[in-house]
Amino acid sequence: MSKKIIYLASPYGFSQHWKFKLLPDFIGKLEFMGATVWEPFSRNSNIDLATSGWANKVASSNFNDLRRADALFAIVNGTPPDEGVMVELGVAIALGKPTFLFRDDFRKCSDSDEYPLNLMIFLGIPLDLWKDYYYTSLDEIDCKTKALYKWIRN
Repeated sequence: MSKKIIYLASPYGFSQHWKFKLLPDFIGKLEFMGATVWEPFSRNSNIDLATSGWANKVASSNFNDLRRADALFAIVNGTPPDEGVMVELGVAIALGKPTFLFRDDFRKCSDSDEYPLNLMIFLGIPLDLWKDYYYTSLDEIDCKTKALYKWIRN
């Protein structure tokens, strides 16, 4: 059985502190569970940001990785969450990829009393099980009763 590939969408690569203090926790947790993690900031580190067309190269690389990945794990902190992460989430939903959401931001980011985020974000998650695909702490990520653990193990 080959390892499942998870595309890790987050804004954490834009900050040196977040990149070295927060991202490793997520990558380590997902890898420990048995997944291969594709983190776009590290996967695009060979692209020269000083050359013309670099943004298109990064976007194309991310899109191709999303197509080849088995699922998406999106960190959706912020009000609103990072727009790049939202585009990646939309692409994953359109491609029919399983999506898993992480938000430990306590601020409300929805006009719904039921959902903590914009309703469209939950389009790629089973309606009755959305709480199994939504994580609010690192400790929940490897919880055996949640969807991500079950998905990686199957």
